[in-house]
Amino acid sequence: MSYSELSITDRATIQVCLSQGLSLRAIARCLSRSPSTISREIRRNSEPNNDYRAERAQTSRLKRRRFCRPKRKLAIGSERFRLVEYLLRRYLSPEQIAGKLRHMNLPKLEDAYVCRETIYTAIYALPVGQLRKELIHCLRQGKSTRKPRRGETDRRGQIPDMVSIHLRPPEVDKREMPGHWEGDLIKGKGNASAIGTLVELSSGYLILAKIPICQRSCHLNGLRGDQRALFHRA
Repeated sequence: MSYSELSITDRATIQVCLSQGLSLRAIARCLSRSPSTISREIRRNSEPNNDYRAERAQTSRLKRRRFCRPKRKLAIGSERFRLVEYLLRRYLSPEQIAGKLRHMNLPKLEDAYVCRETIYTAIYALPVGQLRKELIHCLRQGKSTRKPRRGETDRRGQIPDMVSIHLRPPEVDKREMPGHWEGDLIKGKGNASAIGTLVELSSGYLILAKIPICQRSCHLNGLRGDQRALFHRA
């Protein structure tokens, strides 16, 4: 179910129904709403003499809505925004600016810190004009649009075109036909060492191979501890 706020038309209907002496449940049925929604609306927006007026209720709602949202940390023209703009023009990245603001002790700004996503959002939310163009140009990428990473799938450390071990043929699971090998990677503490393993599934024959330091980084970029690669050999 999706919820929608009461409109001025709904509030006018409540006012008319109250003047006709209808109960809260009857009003709720007229508007296809919950009785608790109608009760809360009347209790919150009625006058001191329990008189309910749709126009005044709508005005009260808009007033509460305006003050319920927190102020922007990087509002245009604020001292914090001017500080971030100054650091951007010195070609510091938003990540570097966030790190500097965390340790700054400014008398006029008790809490100057803002995260990098706030800085990116403030830059790309600027109206189209010279200031927006200049600040985007100061970024490392300098792209006209940006998609935040947190909303996307993290593909780091994944094997391209990887086939899951669960999709191997049935004859491999039965372990009756020789020639099928399973490989894995064992990493030591702190990734200081690594050993590759190859197991022949039908006989259980095991091959261990110590991975040299010069090659270990390549394997670690491709495999993780919870990932396995299936090798097939005729």
